[in-house]
Amino acid sequence: MASKQEMRSEETKRAILTAAGELFSKRGYDTVSIREIAKAAGCSHTTLYIYFKDKEALLHQLSEGPLQGLSEQMDSMLQDHSLAPEDRLRQISLLFIRFSLANRTMYTLFFMTKATRIDVDTSESQLQKLRNHLFDLFRRAVLNCLPAEGNQDDLLAYARIYFYTLQGIVGTYTQSEETLEELMERLTSTFELTVDVMLLGMVHHAKGEDLK
Repeated sequence: MASKQEMRSEETKRAILTAAGELFSKRGYDTVSIREIAKAAGCSHTTLYIYFKDKEALLHQLSEGPLQGLSEQMDSMLQDHSLAPEDRLRQISLLFIRFSLANRTMYTLFFMTKATRIDVDTSESQLQKLRNHLFDLFRRAVLNCLPAEGNQDDLLAYARIYFYTLQGIVGTYTQSEETLEELMERLTSTFELTVDVMLLGMVHHAKGEDLK
């Protein structure tokens, strides 16, 4: 059983993370100071530094767990070869949209804050590696739906376009007052149609075919 000191320590750490998440989501990562986070958490800034060496450590602590969970779910779906490649792409796309809308106040923090290129894995940051891996899962899912003999530059561009489109969908609803379930009930058919239309266009373009 944990001692009272250990329990207080864990409570302080949770309070700091909660305060940081709320402040980051309301005001943005760059505008919030360590002192403000500590004040909101009910501790001194020196106490905060006992648990987190800097603001970026808070960003990583808040983001890595949820993104790792999303990554594992997407990985599992892509391993389900009982489904056609197009169905696997639809599944991971809806999963990504649902996850992002469920975490809409943290979406920018999870995917944009302190971000580098998602298609080049050169960062030593574990958070950025997770972001890169999520993009790579989409890249693989998209490419599995396209002709294997396609131009490699085009194939990477398709994956970028696809991922950016999903991010645009999420960005449209990050300020919505509708609940997650309300949004998904109202818009799932539209999301699915978006996947189908994008995929149709990419397949025809990869084959050099005219959509007219």
